Amino acid sequence: MSLSRVATVTGAAQGFGRAIALRLARDGLNVAVSDIPAQQSELEAVAQDIKAQGRASMAVQADVRVEKDLNNMVETIADKPGGLDVMVANAGVTVAKPFLDTTLEDLDTMSSVNFKGVFLCYKAAARVMIAQNRGGRIIGLPELTAYCASKFAVRALTQTAGESPSQDLGWVPHCLLGARAILARPGEPEEIANAVSFLASKESSFITGAVH
Repeated sequence: MSLSRVATVTGAAQGFGRAIALRLARDGLNVAVSDIPAQQSELEAVAQDIKAQGRASMAVQADVRVEKDLNNMVETIADKPGGLDVMVANAGVTVAKPFLDTTLEDLDTMSSVNFKGVFLCYKAAARVMIAQNRGGRIIGLPELTAYCASKFAVRALTQTAGESPSQDLGWVPHCLLGARAILARPGEPEEIANAVSFLASKESSFITGAVH
């Protein structure tokens, strides 16, 4: 990758992740995209769409629940020219069931991706960005009952991480996606991508540990 700013987006094969990756590419960033192996063909298509915008990209398989996968992904990206400037921990899952029908297995599945996965993304990115000694932006996305519970844990993680001395790392706000917003409708992928675009930019450099 060239020496433009570099971002990585997890869960980027479709939906919010795809929209975020394409928006960051339009903003002039090179964007590495990742997702699980089952989404590889869709992920490769996103990488090609980014390249069609004149930006560098690479598609990397990674399961956010597996620390080795994430460390390998981040190190692979950071070893390229340009390093790593922005981590968007987007990957998430939901099990759309009524509360009383939600099982412990469902809760474990959501928690392992939506909280553990974000924790591992934050940790892997922070380690690399601190070693680079030039700052960076770390962005998460939170918002059905068990799903919200796992995502509120992510909100607390971001707030507390943002209070730690971290050599100019921005632990950046989540964008709340759900239909409980004032507009009473879910955010569209492009709308969320617009918010992430700002949070990844230098204009938001004084924001850290906040939840929006």
